[in-house]
Amino acid sequence: MSTVTFTAIGGGSEIGANSYAIAVDNQTILLDCGMHPKKEGLEALPEFGILRKSPEAVIVSHAHIDHCGAVPYLLKEHPSAFCYATQPTVNIMDRMLHNSVSVMTTMAIERGISEYPLYGHADVDYAIRRSYGLAYEQEFELGPSSPFRASLHHSGHVLGGACILLNAAGHTLFYTGDVCMSHQELMGGLTLLDESITVDTLIIESTRGTHENGHTISFEAEVERFGEEIRKVLERGGSVLVPSFALGRTQELLNIISRLQESGMVPDAPVYASGLGRAVYEVYNKYSHYLRPDKTLRPLCEYRRIGDVWERDVRRQLLDSPGIIVATSGMMIENTPSSLIAMEMAAHTHHGIFFVGYLDPDTLGYKLLRAEKGDRLTFELKGPQVPVRLENRQSFSFSAHATREDLCKLVDHVTPKNIIFVHGDADAISWMHENTASVFRKHVPAIGRPIELKD
Repeated sequence: MSTVTFTAIGGGSEIGANSYAIAVDNQTILLDCGMHPKKEGLEALPEFGILRKSPEAVIVSHAHIDHCGAVPYLLKEHPSAFCYATQPTVNIMDRMLHNSVSVMTTMAIERGISEYPLYGHADVDYAIRRSYGLAYEQEFELGPSSPFRASLHHSGHVLGGACILLNAAGHTLFYTGDVCMSHQELMGGLTLLDESITVDTLIIESTRGTHENGHTISFEAEVERFGEEIRKVLERGGSVLVPSFALGRTQELLNIISRLQESGMVPDAPVYASGLGRAVYEVYNKYSHYLRPDKTLRPLCEYRRIGDVWERDVRRQLLDSPGIIVATSGMMIENTPSSLIAMEMAAHTHHGIFFVGYLDPDTLGYKLLRAEKGDRLTFELKGPQVPVRLENRQSFSFSAHATREDLCKLVDHVTPKNIIFVHGDADAISWMHENTASVFRKHVPAIGRPIELKD
């Protein structure tokens, strides 16, 4: 009888370079292949050296860089491998990965990282050519003699996002990837597996395992609060900066803002969107039939281009009159559009900076949100420290991740024999471990340590 093993080669008990090797005897595939958002150079990659055999394929859950950013590197090193994802994800990966090359090239110059770029535009093109774009719930084999069969199921996280149902030599695994159970502005929530499907092993994200009382504020109540705070800033002549991830959050927010303006809750003011978010928006438009049928995606032409914010005159002109600016990066990494615009806002008191997602404690966004008036922060690499006079800095909850209560409900629905907790910090995973039924065999993976999966 075949032995099935799970090995985390990235991610595991942290939110990092998510990548999980599933092996059946001497054949291996990867679930996701991401780059670590907080590490640089080769350290940002999964631990590919752990793999004893060349992977025959990688199945990508969605196109966020921490889940797909290392795919071109993998296929450069293992050119016979293939990539599988939904068709929207393949299209978004094309844009995200080419942008990743540009970012790494810039970092090589600005930070002197000699290993960058880890792959080039030609490697991205090759990876996309080796990628199969699939429909939801379309079963596929990973080769004529492969022990693996799989299908992709709507995860509710971002456009094209998928949970992966994998049959490995008769052992059934369900990998959630990043999942959202409830509706967002554009995305419908997770499509639950049919109860007739028996799952042997559930690999489940734990991102919000430390977030209490996930349902105290409804989505619509948060939208209303967001709109009210934007209105206050605009009416006193200021602008609002909303740092946002290019994939998912930007498209959702732009449509939320448009709805608020159409309802009259937010005054009619220009709405700006930065470059990569616009490129991904084009894919949302192409695959709008994947979005909620009761929602209408606004045309991209409604939103103005930000311009070259590396030029100070452009930033000043952008803030000359009231407006709403949705710009990357969501955590306000130094030398990104959101950090440069925030630097221009910091000296003034009439603007507002509204964060809408998770902020890592090591990031500029986290520090700015919690800064005291007069604190000094660095907004650009090798730049001066800038005093923060702007007081209107707020956080709103528009997470595209399931609450911990919803994750527990998902466990109860799937009723697996084994659970592997991934994609969360130690406290989040600990909470999930303690608050799921004791009848399951539970695992917290360590990088490079195989877990033998039992039926």
